[in-house]
This record gives sequence, C-alpha cells and structure tokens, in this order.
Amino acid sequence: MAATKTARPAFVCADCGWTTSKWVGRCGECQAWGTVDVAAPVRTGRTQAAPVATPAVPISQVTIESARSTTSGIGELDRVLGGGVVPGAVLLLAGEPGVGKSTLLLEVAARWARAGRRTLYVSGEESAAQVRLRAERTGAVDDNLYLAAETDLGAVLTHVETVKPGLLIVDSVQTIGSADVDGVPGGVTQVREVASAVIQRAKRDNIATLLVGHVTKDGSVAGPRVLEHLVDVVLQFEGDRSSRLRLLRAVKNRFGPVDEIGCFDLVDDGIVEVPDPTGLFVSRHEQPVPGTCVTVTMEGRRPLLAEVQALTVKSSTPSPRRTSSGLDSSRVAMILAVLTKHCKINLSELDVYTATVGGARLVEPSVDLALAIATVSAQRESAVPADLVAIGEVGLAGEVRKVSNLVARLREAERIGFRQAVVPAGSEGLDGIRTSMTIMAVSNIEAAMTCLDVTAPY
Repeated sequence: MAATKTARPAFVCADCGWTTSKWVGRCGECQAWGTVDVAAPVRTGRTQAAPVATPAVPISQVTIESARSTTSGIGELDRVLGGGVVPGAVLLLAGEPGVGKSTLLLEVAARWARAGRRTLYVSGEESAAQVRLRAERTGAVDDNLYLAAETDLGAVLTHVETVKPGLLIVDSVQTIGSADVDGVPGGVTQVREVASAVIQRAKRDNIATLLVGHVTKDGSVAGPRVLEHLVDVVLQFEGDRSSRLRLLRAVKNRFGPVDEIGCFDLVDDGIVEVPDPTGLFVSRHEQPVPGTCVTVTMEGRRPLLAEVQALTVKSSTPSPRRTSSGLDSSRVAMILAVLTKHCKINLSELDVYTATVGGARLVEPSVDLALAIATVSAQRESAVPADLVAIGEVGLAGEVRKVSNLVARLREAERIGFRQAVVPAGSEGLDGIRTSMTIMAVSNIEAAMTCLDVTAPY
C-alpha cells in the first residue's frame, strides 16, 4: 500500500501573520523574536446567528456607575491611570528584572486591602512564605490580603471563585500555564491562553486585575503582541539600577491620558511615591558653574525641571569624541552642527560630553535650547545665571521654534524659584501671563547667545 503523506503543520507569526512550514525562533517578515507559533486550524462554513447575552440598548441608557474608577490608595498610580482603577479593567505592568514591580504591586494590594476590600495576590515566581517575608518588611500584611502561590491556570481561577476579590494581581503572566494548551509557560500560545482566560473572568465578575509582564532585552513586553491589545492599560516601570528613582509610564490607557508618569522612590522598607520630583533632576550649585543649563520638559501633563550639563575638552585624537547620557545622541550631534554653522563656534577639535542630572531621559525637542546654551557655556567657560531656564526647539536653520504648554512650564519654573527664562519668540500665552519672571523671547540661536552674554571669547 502506498504511504499517505501527513500534512505538515503551518506556523504563523502572532505580530504580522507571516507563515512558514517549520518553526523558527525569529519571524522572517517583521524580525520579531518568539512570536512564531502553530497556526490555529481553519474551520470551514459560516457562523450562524446565536443567542445574545444582553440585548443592545441605546448608548444613552447604558449605566456607567459600575465603571467609575476607584482610588488605589497610591496617588502617583492614580495619576497615571487617570483617576484610579476601573472595576473590570485589566492592567499590564512591564519592567526589567529587579526594578521593583512586585514591590509596587504588593504595596497596591496592601493599600487596597486596608480600605476593607478583598485582594488576591497570585505569585507564580515566589513561594507564599517569600512573599510574606517581603510583606512584613514593607508593612503590607493585612487580613483582607489573600496570598496564593500557583502556576496552574485552573487553580488560579479556582482561587478567584473562592476568594471573590475586588482586586486580582498575577505575578507574573509568563509563569502561569494551562494544561489544556500545548507549550511551556511563557510561550506564545500559553501566554495568549492565560491572558484571555484571566481577562474573561475579570470582565465577567467586574474584578480589577493587574498582570505582571516580563520584558525582552530591548525593553518591549515579552510574549505575543496580542497581549498588549487584549489588556486595557499597559504600564512601563522604569529605573536605573544605580538610582532609587523609579518612573511609571502609561503606554496604553483606555480610561485616561497616555504618556503620563508617576515617580516613586525605592527605599529599604518598600516603595514611596514622590509627588514633587522636580528637585531630583536639578543640582544646586553654590556658585554658577559653566556648562550647565536648566530646562522644563513635559512628561504627560506634568512639567518637570531638568538640568542639562555639557563639558568640552581638548581632543587628543584626530576624531573628537561625542558622548551623551540621558539625551538623544543624534539630536546632540545636530545641535553641535547648528552651533558650528550659525554661531561660528569651532568644536571640531574638542571632545564634547553631554549628560542629564538624576538619570533623567530627555527626548523632547524643547531641550534643544538648553543643550545649546550649556555647550556654548562650557566652551566659553562662561557660567549661565543660576536662576535661568531655557525652553525651545532648535531647527537646522538656527531658528528657535515654539513648544507646547509653555505657560505651564514657566509657572513650574517660577514655583521652584527661577526668575529668568529664554523662550521662543511669538509663543502663545506670553502676552497674558502673569509672572514675576524676566522673559527673553528669541527667534534664533544667535539671539539666545547674545541674551546670555556667553559669546565672548576666552
């Protein structure tokens, strides 16, 4: 008898839909790692009409009381979420190992439990005793906080049915697996199944849910891209290992603003919110120091003061070094080129080092003017006034462009104690603003240097 050929399984990329006849670790179309998995079987036939769970009603008759946000007890988290945690919402918190994700969520669980609401914390990475030790260290022990160490999806759902919590925390989604799905926990198929089951239960029982997600080496959320589409909110927890400062960013938010940030301080006995983080990114000098300039950047709707520093030294190599920390290196190179062209400053024989204070990451174009002033100040060894801030985007033609929310930036600088500001000319709101600051409006980079009197030669 002739042997019959068996159909080879097809594999598909969860991100872009690229298919292949054999499994590969990296998608050949979008070059994403770990997104190729066995394709679901194609079913033939048309879907028939089925009974509905609830009838459709006019949108004006839909009640919204059950969807109103509830405070989590942590002001910085509520700020990022747009007011609080919405019942039935599913949040995904991602961050590098050791950044403090579990510590933050344990604090959220404790605050929620102290308000008299039941909380279920499911740990798939640590034992219950290990979580209890950390809870005692951070003061997060409460009778309304229920703890379970599980790695099976069915057991997690059973705990939810038994405890009936108002808040569910799963740490982490990559460690939970389902016996009904092939693959190991953390794989594309398993993560998709676990997330779908937890989200379905959260929506059905109106349970606010927080999922912890791992990240890849480039900082993106590990697992299939569909995971970010399924959840309501995606939060990114960031921080430098050498610093205690931690930033919580909203990458996706169906209930509030996007790109809002919350600031936290990782201390020995837990994590503490920082309502006013401005002073963390500005260093105070007893005397004005050449090569420093303060700017005001916007993180979501929050203005933050940050200091830009520059250092220029005689280069000992034919190719001068251009090193930056906390700033976009390509944008730094562009500003140096503008200074060489329009301000006639020779930087071709100097090593230029630029950095920010406090580990701040500044990518907004409004930092350009402060960077240019700090660089010229370092090259001329002429200090910028300590009570001055510079805000503006610098173009390739040397023009200083307008920036958004200038009035809010100036008010924040005035609150901290700054009395002078260099801003783009023609900015909206400058005519009607009530401030004691001396505002210098400039239209190009040459005018900014003239106002600061840093163009005098050695």
